[in-house]
Amino acid sequence: MLVGLVVALVVGGGVYSVYLSDWLRAEEVSVVGLDRIDESDVLAAARVPLGGPLATVDLDAVARRVGTLAGVEDVSVTRSWPHDVRIDVTEREAVAVVDLAGTLRAVDATGVVFDRFRTAPADLPRIDVAPAAGDDALAEGAKVVAAMPADVSAMVDHLELASIDDIDLALRDGRTVHWGSAAQSQEKGEVLLVLLAQPGQEYDVSVPGQPTVSGADAS
Repeated sequence: MLVGLVVALVVGGGVYSVYLSDWLRAEEVSVVGLDRIDESDVLAAARVPLGGPLATVDLDAVARRVGTLAGVEDVSVTRSWPHDVRIDVTEREAVAVVDLAGTLRAVDATGVVFDRFRTAPADLPRIDVAPAAGDDALAEGAKVVAAMPADVSAMVDHLELASIDDIDLALRDGRTVHWGSAAQSQEKGEVLLVLLAQPGQEYDVSVPGQPTVSGADAS
């Protein structure tokens, strides 16, 4: 009986300390991983309830709210005993720029549109989306940009998207590359680097096993 009483007191004391007392209450929120997103925006979205027991903070709910921010790719929320909630954020990385209704927006590798730019960054290609093309075409174009070898990406001024499988690269020197879809992008890039040694204005690597060169200067 004595042992049982001691166990009950210990368990009861632990439950009280964790869930009812002020000893382990939520007092602070720390945010880690931010570069472009304002911490104030994360805290406002998180809406972590402070002052109550740390153990009762709904971490999943906090993560869901922070995850609604456009610039957040992933988020993890944990308790940092005795008093803190820690929010680890992974921000989206821009691979291209798209002009939507006159506003320059960032696009990540999956086609998600998030940040805004006053001027287009010089190191990011632009994606021009045809009026008839939808979000799926934009996502496909983003996949193309993300998969292109660095040597190819450095030559690209912008992408022209007509549809998912009708994507062209406009090179900085005025030449055009018909890329097709994002399928086999790595192989297409390797073929293109060899193909560009041939004179021409239009290069087709949509079927990388059967590339073609055309144009007034092509031989």
